[in-house]
Amino acid sequence: MLRIAFASADRIRVDEHFGMTRGLVIYDLDDKRAQCVAVVEFPIKDSGHHDEGRLAARIAALDGCTAVYCAAIGGSAIRQLLARGIQPIRLKAPEPIETILAELRTSIRLGGVPWIETALGKHTSDPDRFARMIAEGWEG
Repeated sequence: MLRIAFASADRIRVDEHFGMTRGLVIYDLDDKRAQCVAVVEFPIKDSGHHDEGRLAARIAALDGCTAVYCAAIGGSAIRQLLARGIQPIRLKAPEPIETILAELRTSIRLGGVPWIETALGKHTSDPDRFARMIAEGWEG
């Protein structure tokens, strides 16, 4: 089971900057279904772009989340999220949450997405792989 958050103004599309988002929609999902488990609303204040309290509140709301999808995100937020094991994902254009959820369910079933496999405990490191590659040699 993954817990994924989406920065969304209308609760339908990912369409907001993470640090400025008015709300987060949070889903639990597996390969078969997705369920909305929370909608977190944030008060809108005209306090300027660099309000660290605002960013801290948004990061705290992601407790237990594996990833957060957003339209934009700053470097400070990226560093803080990664330090907490949360994968930030910036979209190039607004996209429906339902479309992303369907893609995530497919990725869970088929594999191949490293951050998803790591979150599900399927991504294992093989400490001997380089030694085997050297032993096999290189043929170009």
